Amino acid sequence: MRYDSTRLAGSSPVAMKARRGQMDGAFLLLVLVLLLMGIITVLSASYPRAYYDPGKVTGGKALYYFLRQSVFAVLGTGLMLLLSRLPMRFYRRWAYPFLILTLLLLALVPLIGVKANGSRRWLGVGSLTVQPSELAKLAVILSFSAMICRIREKMRSFRWGILPFLGILGLIVGLLILEPHFSASIIILALGGCMMFLGGVRLFWFAGVLGAAGVGLAVLLTFFPYASSRISTWLDPFSSPSAEGYQIVQSLYAIGSGGLTGLGLGMGRQKYLFLPEEHNDFIFSVVCEELGFLGAALILILFALLILRGYRIALNCRSRFSFLVCAGITTLLALQVFLNVAVVTNLLPCTGISLPFFSYGGTALLIQLGEMGIVLSASRENMN
Repeated sequence: MRYDSTRLAGSSPVAMKARRGQMDGAFLLLVLVLLLMGIITVLSASYPRAYYDPGKVTGGKALYYFLRQSVFAVLGTGLMLLLSRLPMRFYRRWAYPFLILTLLLLALVPLIGVKANGSRRWLGVGSLTVQPSELAKLAVILSFSAMICRIREKMRSFRWGILPFLGILGLIVGLLILEPHFSASIIILALGGCMMFLGGVRLFWFAGVLGAAGVGLAVLLTFFPYASSRISTWLDPFSSPSAEGYQIVQSLYAIGSGGLTGLGLGMGRQKYLFLPEEHNDFIFSVVCEELGFLGAALILILFALLILRGYRIALNCRSRFSFLVCAGITTLLALQVFLNVAVVTNLLPCTGISLPFFSYGGTALLIQLGEMGIVLSASRENMN
């Protein structure tokens, strides 16, 4: 790793622009391939529900989800390319204001948020909805990276290397629990821990954090029936195949019927209103049913290549801030891919975790592509 602090502070905008090179072509290509595959999968997975439309949201238009996702994919690609042209010092400068804005949006969700499926996780903006929890993930990465660079050697102390970060995580998770949004809380806690580890926090402090997390989990299971029922269903989904275990049972049926080569693109059966959230959190089940083990493995290999490329970009960054941001965004991508696949295969309890670039969701896709743009921005500074 080659760190050069002058690239963050002492360079003029003209000089910075002159030194910026080309973005990482391999990383960009992998993102675009996964995005294209995701859009095609949304089309295949969503058209039965869009056509039937029991909630009268789509108006019976079979291409409703596909067209909306395509529009956000185009907008997100433009955002990715735009953010890739902004220097990394721009993100460091605006890291704290972005965190404050995110906290304000999270605080508004329990008060005026849009309620769906028993949770209030979205803010309505006209006909669109925004999920502040997605912004919170990026806010943690940017703000923690800026704090770590500011604190430097003090990261090994409890006062400076633990308390400020735990305070931010506690505030964010507390707001998320009010929604409730336990899956986002888990991701943000894991992400925060990874960022602190990269920043230089001593390993023995994590033992205490893990102990506190165990206590927190016990509290959730005791006082939140919602979380407790998820654990029971996970341990034996077939004990209630028509009630709490219905979703995961249908997911396992879809995965099992795919076999080695799948039923063929568009030929899946569980998406015909048997599998809930087939175009969203459980879209990987549709992939397994229609493309089989080989198709699902190919997609996971592409994700693995993207993650490895992201870490390679991070390791070649010339500033500590760029390294931390790239490593954090890549870790977030890896966490979401692993957790989504683990949930749909019942390796972990059922939670609402989307699959990047594949699951339907306009604002989530915009933010994910924006994060890829930040990684590409760092790669430009490496290519000179």
